[in-house]
Formats: sequence, C-alpha cells, structure tokens
Amino acid sequence: MIYLDYSATTPPEEEVLESFLQTSRKYIGNPNSLHKLGLDAKKLIDAATDSIAKILNVQSKEIIYTSGASEANNMALKGIAYAYKNRGRHLIVSPLEHASIMETVRFLEQDGFEVSIAPLTEEGLIDIDQLEQMIREDTILVSIASVNSETGVRQEIDQIGKRLKKYPKLFFHSDMTQSIGKERVLLDHVDLASLSAQKFYGLKGSGLLYKKENIQLTPLIHGGKSTTKFRSGTPATALIVSLAKALRLCYEDFDFKLEKVKKNQRLLLQELNKIEGLSFNSNSYCLPHIVNISVASIKPETLLHALEEEEIYISTKTACSSGEDFSEAVYALTKDKEKAKTSLRISISHRTSEEEILEFCKVLKEKIQHLREVLN
Repeated sequence: MIYLDYSATTPPEEEVLESFLQTSRKYIGNPNSLHKLGLDAKKLIDAATDSIAKILNVQSKEIIYTSGASEANNMALKGIAYAYKNRGRHLIVSPLEHASIMETVRFLEQDGFEVSIAPLTEEGLIDIDQLEQMIREDTILVSIASVNSETGVRQEIDQIGKRLKKYPKLFFHSDMTQSIGKERVLLDHVDLASLSAQKFYGLKGSGLLYKKENIQLTPLIHGGKSTTKFRSGTPATALIVSLAKALRLCYEDFDFKLEKVKKNQRLLLQELNKIEGLSFNSNSYCLPHIVNISVASIKPETLLHALEEEEIYISTKTACSSGEDFSEAVYALTKDKEKAKTSLRISISHRTSEEEILEFCKVLKEKIQHLREVLN
C-alpha cells in the first residue's frame, strides 16, 4: 500500500495508541466525580492540559477540548457571533476555508449575520491591505485558515494578526488544522485557533479550540460540568491524554522530519513534471506536505479509483468538501474551472519513502495513458 492522503488523516503513532489504552484501563472514573477515581482522572487531564499549553505557549485555562477541528471551528464562529452580536453582525472569512467554516457562516447568514469574503492575491495569499479596507464598525470576527487543506497555500497569519490588532472590537480566528505538527506555529497574534489530533498522528474524535482568556463564547453544548464552562459533557480522559502525547511526539525531531518532507516534495515535483498533460495548482507559497495537480480531460474520481486498484491512495477534494462538482479552493486560487474540476491532492509525510513516490509517479503515468486511450 502507498498512502498519500496524510492531509485527510494520519495513522496514529503506536505510543499514542498505547497511551489511550493504558489511560482507558487505569483511569475509569468520571473526571467530574468527587471520589478518588474521579479526582485521579481529573488530575491526569490537568497534567495533559498543562503539557499541551506549554507546547503551544498558551495558558491551560485557554484550552477547550472538542471532538475535532470541525466542532472547534463551529464553536469559534457561532460562539463569537452570538456572544458579541450586540457589538456587530459582520464577519470576514477567506475563500480558502474548510467546509466547517464555510457552512457555518452560511448558517449564520440565515440568522441575520453578514459575511464578506476576503480577496486573494494572484499567489493565493490574503490581500492584507484589501482585507483591512473591508473592516467596518460592526465587524466582530475575521477567520483565516493558516493552510488550505487542498492546495497547501500558507497564509501570513502573524502578519494578518498584527494588522488586526488595530481593531480591538474584532476577534481573529484561524483554523490551524493543517499547520500544527507540520510547521512551527505561534498563537501570539490570534485570538482563537482550531486543531485536530488526527492531523498529527493522534486519534480521531479529539481536538481543541484555543481561546484567549478574556474572550466570551456562547456554548454550542449546554448542561453538565466539564473542563470548561464553554463546552459541557464528560471529559474524554483517554482522548485528551492521547492528544497531548501526539502533540508532544509531532514536535520531536521536528527539523529532521520537515527536511524529509521537503526532500520528498522535490522528488515528487521532479517526477510529476515528466508526465504529459499534468499541471500544478500548488505554488511556492504552499506547505511542502501538499501538492495539488490537475490532469486534463480525466475525471479525478476515475483516476483516484484507478490508483486505488493498485493500493495507492490520494484524494480529490478535501474529505469534508461541499457538494460542488469542482474544487472551490482550486478555483479560488487558479480562476480556472477546468483545473478545479480535474484536481487531485497528493499529501505526503516524513513517513513517505522515495520508493513510494517513484512507484506512485510511475503508476500514475501509466494510468493516465491508459485512461486517455480508453476515453479517446
């Protein structure tokens, strides 16, 4: 098997699985209970939270555990919108956001909020000057993903955050799901940030929202004590502990892992360049972990399943994309509907080998040639 869909989800580290199993077996108490078993579980959660906070360089009380980035994104946008609706009802997002952002703002629009889409430069970066011109007296939130999950375009989050500091009445949220574990991330210039453990070799169903201490949110879930008043429910002790373990592991030997990915990307681009009729949608501003391509005149689903026959796994649009028949992210970047209809995402890791890349490119070329012969 050749797995090249790491941006969709990553296989959990063995140490993370072991951490989950050991915690599940040993700490059976409800962390909200007042007896010893509950207090032991709460103590373990507190230690995990302190570990996460130290890695992210934030306060422990600024961490809200969620079921993943989609819930965290919903919590950030709806939470701010409803908590501060008396201040204003205008939100700004980028056209390169995950579906959990875009569908949420569409929901908010139905409830009387107004949403503006920030313009991009030709390179797919947020035009910060134009973004600033869009800010109004009633703007309460700007949400910009740090990295687009389909194209890999990396935004200048620190620069955007610094510029937005001039507007104390608005909050800045970033979906950092595709950044954490892949690049060194600073949360100094954002007010809220979302992440998911499954993107950095943790377990599915585990994520968090970072929220600066003095910011209020209207909760999505009401009722029941938890680790924070902003998200009710019994804390998932084993998931929280395993998230902390995954986060710690992903930053071990970080520079070595990143250099391995960059080397893999160079080889991948070199080999893909040899395939006729293939064009690139990713550019030099993209994270090296993601390479987005288009293959003219072949439906991406057809090519995906042809590769699957050889146990090679890539993706078309992001796994949580909308129902459109084209990639909205690729279209926003390229302004080319045909490219957006035929786009494929290859996402690599430090685990990816040179042999896997060479075999993938060889098979991809053969499948493209075969499909063109059949289709013609």
